[in-house]
Amino acid sequence: MARKHRDAPPEVNAGSMADIAFLLLIFFLVTTTIQTDQGISRKLPPIDETNQEPPPVKEKNIFTVLINRNDQLLVEDKLMDLRELRQAAIDFLDNGGDGSCTYCKGARDVASSDNPDKAIISLQNDAETSYEAYVAVQNELVAAYYFLRDRECLARYGKTFRELEAMFDDPKTKEAQRARIEPLIKDIQTLFPQKLSEAEPKRN
Repeated sequence: MARKHRDAPPEVNAGSMADIAFLLLIFFLVTTTIQTDQGISRKLPPIDETNQEPPPVKEKNIFTVLINRNDQLLVEDKLMDLRELRQAAIDFLDNGGDGSCTYCKGARDVASSDNPDKAIISLQNDAETSYEAYVAVQNELVAAYYFLRDRECLARYGKTFRELEAMFDDPKTKEAQRARIEPLIKDIQTLFPQKLSEAEPKRN
């Protein structure tokens, strides 16, 4: 058996160092929080393959919301604070100007939207609009729809629209109960359909 040379440098046991490195890697993988992207949940409509021209829309049935590069709101050609946007959208959607909406409680102004089915909110922003302002405006507009849906759902079915949605999405809800809730949700969505149109951002 050959003897090691007396002057040879001492050997380092690399096996234990590899084990330590592996344990550290596992530790960092387990304890590190990975930041996920956040955004706005939207369900896109199905592709229309009929190639039919959309019906003409009256100007009074369009509620125009613009966000400029300074995050300022221009609603119906007037400057508006974000805190006023939700109520302005509610008044527009709930107007019932043509008298066909029996459940609307608005002013029935003939110069504003005819009914909730024809009412469209048009949102347009500048290319330099901040993401925070864009999301804040989106939240206020969606909140306007939910306010009206909650009101009508509570009057008709004794629960808010949000409560019905939560029950429907709850995995503990039985299929039979979910089958009873689904038509109620669709009924309220029909009464106040969410027609939120977004145009391409403007570039100056």
